[in-house]
Amino acid sequence: MRLSKIIVVCLILITNFMIASPSWADRPNLTKLPQYTEVNQALDDLLTAQFSPEASSYTPTEIEKKIVELQLQKYILESARSWSQCLNQTGKVLGIYAHKPKKSNLEQEGDIYFLGDGQITENKWNCDGIYLPIGAKIAAIAPSETQPQELTEPLLVKFVPGTQLVVTTNQKTGTIEFNVPPAKIVKTGEGSLSIPNFSLAEIDAQVPNAPTEH
Repeated sequence: MRLSKIIVVCLILITNFMIASPSWADRPNLTKLPQYTEVNQALDDLLTAQFSPEASSYTPTEIEKKIVELQLQKYILESARSWSQCLNQTGKVLGIYAHKPKKSNLEQEGDIYFLGDGQITENKWNCDGIYLPIGAKIAAIAPSETQPQELTEPLLVKFVPGTQLVVTTNQKTGTIEFNVPPAKIVKTGEGSLSIPNFSLAEIDAQVPNAPTEH
């Protein structure tokens, strides 16, 4: 692994612990979640693909990048001290998906809420991901991407449970940036979650209603 990637991963891990709740008493066991099995399987597949990259849909460079991301997701799931939290530092209202986890339903998925600028979600809830409307400008998030893009369809950008996510706006480019690479990108019609078709103006006009830390 290149030195620059090691430094980036270390900075992400430090951020993850700085934002997370310091209490260990209610620490969730995230290795019991389906996402942990999925991450391990995907990691095993890519480690195998390193020896036969011609059989993979990724290039060797993309395989290396994806392995680093999956190793980070695995670490988060194994070491997180709380459920995922999302900190909004975009300067605007942010659409998020969140739910309050139940032991009886580990595969539960969230509903859409709106998080005000400067707010962070409640640590007893799980912030599942970020809703991005058409027209939103986002930094490169897929392994094959290198440049920011302006969305032509709404997306749900998901992160593994336990992620301490910080969402910011690049002041020079206006692009939305994440401190941690996404685990999954969901489009309209994919999965069981309903992805609405809000405009940027409609998101800006929403009254924040997400469960937050006080």
